[in-house]
Amino acid sequence: MTEIRSIEQPDVTIVTGAGGWLGTALMAAMTDPAAAAYRNSEIRPFVRTRVEADALSALGRHVRPVVGDLGRTTDLDRLFDGLGGAIDVIHTAGVIYPRVTAEFTEVNTEGTRRVLARARAGGVRRFVHVSSNSPFGTNSHPDDRFRNDEPYHPYYGYGRSKMDAELAVYEAVDAGLDAVIVRPPWFYGPYQPPRQTTFFTMVRRGLFPVFGGGHQSRSMVFVENLVDGVLRAELVATVAGRGWWIADARPYAVNEIVETVGRALSDEGYVVRPNRVRLPDAVARLAERADGMIQRSGRYHQQLHVLGEMNKNIACSIDGARAELGYEPAVELYDGMRRSIRWCRERGLEL
Repeated sequence: MTEIRSIEQPDVTIVTGAGGWLGTALMAAMTDPAAAAYRNSEIRPFVRTRVEADALSALGRHVRPVVGDLGRTTDLDRLFDGLGGAIDVIHTAGVIYPRVTAEFTEVNTEGTRRVLARARAGGVRRFVHVSSNSPFGTNSHPDDRFRNDEPYHPYYGYGRSKMDAELAVYEAVDAGLDAVIVRPPWFYGPYQPPRQTTFFTMVRRGLFPVFGGGHQSRSMVFVENLVDGVLRAELVATVAGRGWWIADARPYAVNEIVETVGRALSDEGYVVRPNRVRLPDAVARLAERADGMIQRSGRYHQQLHVLGEMNKNIACSIDGARAELGYEPAVELYDGMRRSIRWCRERGLEL
């Protein structure tokens, strides 16, 4: 069995994309004195807007946000300016649903290259790159699992951009940077964006589309499980260039996901209608073809893309993260969804 050896927290932690879903969850964990992830050393979040910066500044005097854009090297220079001691970078910034497909390359690939170059020049101790399942496409059948040595088979523009970002990480490792990769699938939990709220609403109204028998296998990850996996990737001593799948303990069938979310909503006091939208695989295949045509024209349609994926198996094995990082997800789907629902209700979000 691999020995799990932790390293000390850095003197400075840079978090790109700190205003996003995962970035916000990371910042919350690292600034909560009651949390195991708490650190009182400097945290430098990189955000897009002054509103995001002000919100993060309120988390503590050691939080020093930098407002900027991955596309501007001068902004990245400011992000790394004046730093000393051990510096780690957690790179969560990226775009999933762009206006045009060119944003995939500009943000996910070239943005990552710029941050990697600045990290190398700045003597960063460890660089954690947050990737995705999309560079690896889909599983061949419900029992198939993506593993650490999975070959690339990118799914459309997002998958290609994240694959190219991973390849840029490996190039930086070859050039001497201590960088590793975490690969989360579909995640859920507090700090969710509006698209996840829509998911709850569709399940509550009985309108979530289930294809075929609903037996497709999908890995998911509760955002707090993901935060734990990301921070372990940062603070467990491993060789550079490793990559790990970070997900819940097991994949779920689509039927189970819909049933569990409905049960969680019901147990939180919502009236949930039986799900009645069952569609043939042909609908998803048609949506996938239309998605491909639209993306080849340089445009992007979020709903078509999501619909085209819904009949796919996308599942991974976390055995590598368990063995090498000591990662063990603490939350499964039902409890995680109930916590997510409560988070929405506390903020007055209508489900």
